[in-house]
Amino acid sequence: MDLTSSSGGGGDPRQIEETKPLLGGDVSAPEGTKMGAVPCRRALLLCNGMRYKLLQEGDIQVCVIRHPRTFLSKILTSKFLRRWEPHHLTLADNSLASATPTGYMENSVSYSAIEDVQLLSWENAPKYCLQLTVPGGTVLLQAANSYLRDQWFHSLQWKKKIYKYKKVLSNPSRWEVVLKEIRTLVDMALTSPLQDDSINQAPLEIVSKLLSENTNLTPQEHENIIVAIAPLLENNHPPPDLCEFFCKHCRERPRSMVVIEVFTPVVQRILKHNMDFGKCPRLRLFTQEYILALNELNAGMEVVKKFIQSMHGPTGHCPHPRVLPNLVAVCLAAIYSCYEEFINSRDNSPSLKEIRNGCQQPCDRKPTLPLRLLHPSPDLVSQEATLSEARLKSVVVASSEIHVEVERTSTAKPALTASAGNDSEPNLIDCLMVSPACSTMSIELGPQADRTLGCYVEILKLLSDYDDWRPSLASLLQPIPFPKEALAHEKFTKELKYVIQRFAEDPRQEVHSCLLSVRAGKDGWFQLYSPGGVACDDDGELFASMVHILMGSCYKTKKFLLSLAENKLGPCMLLALRGNQTMVEILCLMLEYNIIDNNDTQLQIISTLESTDVGKRMYEQLCDRQRELKELQRKGGPTRLTLPSKSTDADLARLLSSGSFGNLENLSLAFTNVTSACAEHLIKLPSLKQLNLWSTQFGDAGLRLLSEHLTMLQVLNLCETPVTDAGLLALSSMKSLCSLNMNSTKLSADTYEDLKAKLPNLKEVDVRYTEAW
Repeated sequence: MDLTSSSGGGGDPRQIEETKPLLGGDVSAPEGTKMGAVPCRRALLLCNGMRYKLLQEGDIQVCVIRHPRTFLSKILTSKFLRRWEPHHLTLADNSLASATPTGYMENSVSYSAIEDVQLLSWENAPKYCLQLTVPGGTVLLQAANSYLRDQWFHSLQWKKKIYKYKKVLSNPSRWEVVLKEIRTLVDMALTSPLQDDSINQAPLEIVSKLLSENTNLTPQEHENIIVAIAPLLENNHPPPDLCEFFCKHCRERPRSMVVIEVFTPVVQRILKHNMDFGKCPRLRLFTQEYILALNELNAGMEVVKKFIQSMHGPTGHCPHPRVLPNLVAVCLAAIYSCYEEFINSRDNSPSLKEIRNGCQQPCDRKPTLPLRLLHPSPDLVSQEATLSEARLKSVVVASSEIHVEVERTSTAKPALTASAGNDSEPNLIDCLMVSPACSTMSIELGPQADRTLGCYVEILKLLSDYDDWRPSLASLLQPIPFPKEALAHEKFTKELKYVIQRFAEDPRQEVHSCLLSVRAGKDGWFQLYSPGGVACDDDGELFASMVHILMGSCYKTKKFLLSLAENKLGPCMLLALRGNQTMVEILCLMLEYNIIDNNDTQLQIISTLESTDVGKRMYEQLCDRQRELKELQRKGGPTRLTLPSKSTDADLARLLSSGSFGNLENLSLAFTNVTSACAEHLIKLPSLKQLNLWSTQFGDAGLRLLSEHLTMLQVLNLCETPVTDAGLLALSSMKSLCSLNMNSTKLSADTYEDLKAKLPNLKEVDVRYTEAW
């Protein structure tokens, strides 16, 4: 007698649902019989919300009865039943196997061989049994209690169904049937009393494999499958292969309604609950592609903005702590991908350490990036120019697209050699910070990369507008987690400036303190957007606002002023020279707190203050408090003077007109924006002996004017200036010249020979990278 026909009258609705044929078909309620297996009464409790964990293995009693199916009821009602064997069974993907393959379980039982699984009870029988109907007999499983029996029952049912679905969907024939089976599979997962992550993940993995093996589906079939599995995605992350499929759909059909209706709750769940994108990078990629798909809609960034608002929530405080770090991770990965081609090219070039050590590029390496490393300190440049043993060495690596030029000195003062001798990589900002006169890095992104960059930088702007997110955002961005190619890209730094401005305007210390570096010796946003920094495009306005907010909080201390004096004195003086009140206050505080020890530097600060009305007024107030400053000024002007980088002809004129510079002997204008027009002011310095014009726009007209008036000049540095033979020939009248640097100019060999003949005191000449070399 068949076990399915031996059930008690009325049957069990759960049991009928569990045994429904895989591809459909009508299943009628079984007719009752006088004797045989009847559904366990415990099954009625399942309708009341009982939940079970999916079993993978466990201990249970096993009995196998070999019999024709028509005699089963007689065997079950007999007084004696065969012996029970204890086994540790494992529910594998394909079969039910024992850890000790002996006795009844010598061979594993394949799920495909199991015709039916039922709860079983009969008169005078052991309790808590399951019946597995197999060809030629029955396998009886006896659990210790009713809960374990039901847990085994549902786990076996689940394993058997999943195994059959894998078989059916692995070789699809008609896609309308496949779609129906997928829906049935999803319903089975949603209604299963088993409570386990794999219950929802297994159907998703089956569909994921189905899609990966059938890439020729139509867009409509794609959408139908996505809609069919949508209920499972509400509470589960999609597996990696499915993420890949979703990404492809977002790229190919960004305007599809599936993106809005199905993917939106999935991405919202990912952003709210994901803990580590490093373990599941395809979730991050899917989120990235989803946001780009939103940006492709007609409303564009407005849709993205509404999505960000939905993730934050309507209140002033976002209730989901993982949303912000996940969004930032997605933004960083997307921005990194925009520069991936440049980064890959850089990674195949000599390392920065090799470049610093003068390593030549092997011919088998790929072209490197358009990166130019220059020494960032004009002060050190001016010092080196006066050394008799100073030599300049350049390494040029060129390709069809890019040029890498590294300039370094082989000999320097002890402080410089100690820095250059360090084996560590050059500082990030040092590698990128150059003067405008030196064209550094030109990065042109493709159209798609440019749209991606614009979208995700805009998201960073949106994130910075939320007050509750701003402290965490500032903390996440404090280490400058962007590739150096991005920092050298003018469009990126210009757009990101809005975010940094928001940090600078925030009165909270935990926000604006993130503008500083994360540790000593490493540059932060404060340095990056300062005058001379690679991202500065506003003549220091943002830098001034950052200094203002930092000085206005807990940073109005001698320590902060010392750091400014050591690293940013040039930019501070430049902005004070242009009338910025915050910088004028900074310089006054440096004098008042005795931050500056060097008398020449103090005199230069005083001259800077007296060059503007606001500076003069504040300096007079300071002098009223400290009379010795006036005494210092009466002693005469400075003997050495270095203008900050990015200074212009107007800045130099304003400074030289503010005080007495009759004692000035050494002037460094290296890496500034001065031109030949400043020569009219330079000729008013009668004591000038050393002039550094390295990497400026000083040209032939200025040289001719200098040669007529500064006949006592001894050291002149014209390295990387646009001078030509027409201006250099005029130097023949400067008989006092003993050191002349014409490196990387348009000097010809004939002009060089003429200068050597007419300048008898010339002892040091640098003509490398010219025709005379």
